[in-house]
Amino acid sequence: MQSVKEIIVALQTINDESQLCQVWLTDSRKGVQSALEKWRKKQEKSRQEQVKLQEMLRYEKELYQSGYHLIAGIDEVGRGPLAGPVVAACVIMPMDDYILGVNDSKQLSPQKREALYAEIIDKAISVGIGIIEPNVIDDINIYQATKLAMIQAIQQIDIIPDYLLIDAMNLDIAIPQKSLIKGDANSYQIACASIVAKVTRDRLMSKYAEKYPHYDFEHNAGYGTTKHLEGLRQYGVSAIHRKTFEPIKSMLNK
Repeated sequence: MQSVKEIIVALQTINDESQLCQVWLTDSRKGVQSALEKWRKKQEKSRQEQVKLQEMLRYEKELYQSGYHLIAGIDEVGRGPLAGPVVAACVIMPMDDYILGVNDSKQLSPQKREALYAEIIDKAISVGIGIIEPNVIDDINIYQATKLAMIQAIQQIDIIPDYLLIDAMNLDIAIPQKSLIKGDANSYQIACASIVAKVTRDRLMSKYAEKYPHYDFEHNAGYGTTKHLEGLRQYGVSAIHRKTFEPIKSMLNK
């Protein structure tokens, strides 16, 4: 009889219910049945991720069939925070080597985002990052700064895309494009860009937390949490705060 450990190792090589050994299914040992249950949950999660992936590829597949082979996804992170830059990413992913689990970055845990980020960077045909600092946001407003970050991200990639899929934005750039509402939840390429932009910005804000330790940036990424607002009241406005955003604008005008 196989040991529980041997069965657990064997299950790691199986991806279909028909491949399960009948002896395991009737094995009354608690460890074996627990291992089978974990295996089934893992297979169901993989199935759901496959379904989600196919849903998110519908725009890309239509474009690919229309002759567009270098399709870029573009998304931004950081329109709402009181501090820090707005960050955009432009990502061109291959259409023959997909990553399971890709989704809107807001729907993923920090650990999952980091893991997917590493895989995206490894597999991407090209990645570009655009970063617009708070002083520029104050000068031109957050909407224009977001556009600028996206255009900067496109300019940073080392290959010109055939087509742009953009999250809820139209850009003044001479490349065919489509703006998708909630694109990070409906397009694979945009979701990949969302993850890259989110991880990039979170890392930047963690570094800023070392320089400006009073605002809890490492946990709030510049958003107006209770600890952040307490820090503002006690220590005032830092160099990376957006001075045209409330309540900072009112604090400076007192």
